[in-house]
Amino acid sequence: MEVLASSSLSPIFFTEPNKINPNFSIQVKLWVTQPPKISKASNFSYARCRSNKSRRNATNPGVVFVCNRFLCVIERNDERKFSGKVMMKSSVNFRQNLSVALVRIVTVLLVSSISVVTTDSPPSWGLSEENLLFLEAWRTIDRAYIDKTFNGQSWFRYRETALRNEPMNTREETYMAIKKMVATLDDPFTRFLEPGKFKSLRSGTQGAVTGVGLSIGYPAASDGPPAGLVVISAAPGGPANRAGISPGDVILGIDNTTTETLTIYDAAQMLQGPEGSTVELAIHSGPETRLLTLTRERVSVNPVKSRLCELPGSGSNSPKIGYIKLTTFNQNASSAVREAIETLRGNNVNAFVLDLRDNSGGSFPEGIEIAKFWLDKGVIVYICDSRGVRDIYDTDGSNAIATSEPLAVLVNKGTASASEILAGALKDNKRALVYGEPTYGKGKIQSVFELSDGSGLAVTVARYETPAHTDIDKVGVTPDHPLPKSFPKDEEAFCGCLKDITAACYLNQGLLFSR
Repeated sequence: MEVLASSSLSPIFFTEPNKINPNFSIQVKLWVTQPPKISKASNFSYARCRSNKSRRNATNPGVVFVCNRFLCVIERNDERKFSGKVMMKSSVNFRQNLSVALVRIVTVLLVSSISVVTTDSPPSWGLSEENLLFLEAWRTIDRAYIDKTFNGQSWFRYRETALRNEPMNTREETYMAIKKMVATLDDPFTRFLEPGKFKSLRSGTQGAVTGVGLSIGYPAASDGPPAGLVVISAAPGGPANRAGISPGDVILGIDNTTTETLTIYDAAQMLQGPEGSTVELAIHSGPETRLLTLTRERVSVNPVKSRLCELPGSGSNSPKIGYIKLTTFNQNASSAVREAIETLRGNNVNAFVLDLRDNSGGSFPEGIEIAKFWLDKGVIVYICDSRGVRDIYDTDGSNAIATSEPLAVLVNKGTASASEILAGALKDNKRALVYGEPTYGKGKIQSVFELSDGSGLAVTVARYETPAHTDIDKVGVTPDHPLPKSFPKDEEAFCGCLKDITAACYLNQGLLFSR
């Protein structure tokens, strides 16, 4: 008989047959075969990690079960140890007392939440480098993923099954096994990234990208056909923007490859490439589908543009509005916004307009930092998981630089992710009025994790709620007021719409900043 006891949450892995790896679990083994004859074996006791001294002073003779962290052995009171197999002759008393001892062992194991399994022989396989990479990916998702039911499956059992059944002899096979594992979560934003794709994703937050200047996302379930990837925003002045591609357009194909089954990471890699090379896009816009050939170029992601707009008035009392357009949340965003605010305040502006239209998001910490510039106190965002609020980001006003001037925030359906966090925080804290149309509605937060071989995982780690506990996922931030359809998206034309009372895009200053 062999009794194998191990943690049900941490299966034991062996580097050599019958050799225990203490980094994974505790294993307790007991073999009993053909016991030799014992004239008197009526007194048994169970001891865990008993010292030699305590054993010598024991008053009860007989056989003692002694367990340490890794192994149980059987000892007689005369200090002779038996590990592995113990030879004794069977007798009624022996079997009865042995049963009592075993019951005590099993009871201790159950109290310790350890499951007991009976097997014919212990499992034994070596962990290869490919197995270890798979386990690294599994462990990353296990620790970070928002849904601790893992889409209604036993995540530990999946690991065990995959290590036994999935081929992992080459790096390509291991990548395929990881992708298959991630796919069971049925979450389009949690993805495995090969080294090239991981590098491509990270480059999007570094300040410049060689491509066509598009931010893309998955279509909402309610969008219906055509199937493809949705344009969230086109970088101002970039190849896609110059070709007339707008937020809401659908990319049906990239270089004759349908986007229906592409992930946003696969598509992003296909859109990027060497400077001067071309890429062909099939774009569905309104009632028509267009085929466009775009030339890739280095798109500088300058996150901020600003302008001082002086409105008609009398002399030095003319109202001044500081316009700030924030196009992305890269690593330079907060410092650029701070610089713009301070410059405009130096020109004695009376109010601010923060334009977040077509800003598809980016770095979450940058969004939090920018919110602090405008708020003297209050909650910025709640981070939630399946059990409720997990963390709170707020501000005490120590980083505030513009809390008194009226503020208007402009949004549209291309406003997503970190932009929605910022817009929601300013709206719910009654710091700003929001103008435009409902935003994109990406209420999930992903963190990017690099694996040891240079590949990576983008993992949904949380969802967020605005300070008013509004979950905007797939709904978006609802604006306070609409904007005229012809309202411009560049700083020059913006100032014109505030100055020219006859313009179709005219927006009265009193209406813009009214509460």
